[in-house]
Amino acid sequence: MSTSLPVSFSAAVVDAPGTAHAVLSRTLSSPHAGEATVRVTATAVNPIDWKLHEGQYGGFVNFPSVLGSDAAGEVVAVGEGVEPATLAVGDRVFFQGIIGNKDASTFQQYCRMPVELLAKTPASISDDEAAGVSLASIAAAAALYDSSTGYGLAPPWISKTAGAGRAIAIIGGSSSVGQYLIQLARLSGFDRIVTNSSPANAPLLTSLGAHVVLDRSNNSEPNDFVNATSGVPLGLVVDTISDATTQVLAVRISREAVGVNTESPPPLVITTLTPHPDAVALASGINVAQDQTSEPPRSQAPQTAPVRIRDVVALGSLPSLRPLSVPFFAHLGGSKGYLATGDVRPNRPAVVPGGLSNIGNVLEMQRRGVSAVKLIVRPFDD
Repeated sequence: MSTSLPVSFSAAVVDAPGTAHAVLSRTLSSPHAGEATVRVTATAVNPIDWKLHEGQYGGFVNFPSVLGSDAAGEVVAVGEGVEPATLAVGDRVFFQGIIGNKDASTFQQYCRMPVELLAKTPASISDDEAAGVSLASIAAAAALYDSSTGYGLAPPWISKTAGAGRAIAIIGGSSSVGQYLIQLARLSGFDRIVTNSSPANAPLLTSLGAHVVLDRSNNSEPNDFVNATSGVPLGLVVDTISDATTQVLAVRISREAVGVNTESPPPLVITTLTPHPDAVALASGINVAQDQTSEPPRSQAPQTAPVRIRDVVALGSLPSLRPLSVPFFAHLGGSKGYLATGDVRPNRPAVVPGGLSNIGNVLEMQRRGVSAVKLIVRPFDD
């Protein structure tokens, strides 16, 4: 085992849900067999972080805790059995941390990770860019390629034409997940990629591979999405925003497609959060008052075939998802992977100064909402 791990280091620790982070000293044991210790040079802040901080998804985190699960850095130690050709001290890596595991969380200066969950950062991108790749990209990959919670397509390292003859509708194209969905759908050969965003972000999304970018304020009705497919069968609708309103919109798009240009059964709807009761009711064929999506749905007789709706699992460390996440990150990273070749471009980073002591403010920035960028903190900044 090779190691250069310090005796102690700084971490942003939160004692209880909703309380302020405190920068404290932590220690890590040496990496176990098949593990590596990483010096975290940049960590992304994602919506799940403020939700976990507020106590949502309580089963995942025991407090006091260290949060953060999206980062990049440099390998400083490797455990027994790790071959130098696989990973060595000094290698730059990016990765999705393990939520609920303090030693594998990223709002700290060092963490310890299973080697198979680390991807090598190509020379063409910075650590700030790489830090925001993993969480959003695995969510997009799971939506498209996971056979349990996603669409179940063959991934692009197996087939580059799995999406041929199909259209996909993506609600929230400028979100982090939306940007990766557009790019992976392009790599999978979808004939029509339709999304929505503000007009200011349309050029970015077109450059990533979207064929049509609808104005989310004026042209985001179900028929707008369906008409934009230009007759290509719509097989999948993914809602990357997943509040009550957008989930209902996703189901309405799927229902609009029935009998127009769709496969049979109706297009699958995938959400990034738990399906809202209104969306579930509408998916089963019950009408929901469009101006009262926060209220209990008003039941009526089913009017269409049921729409399948499911929420994607985006935790790449889960044993059930590793058959996808491990090869996905291997093909995403490295000197010949999708990031290195430019087939996949990272989200634009927005580095927020202040280091770990400013985590609370950055969580609030994320909670208020950001668009088309990824918020980044550098744990070694003062």
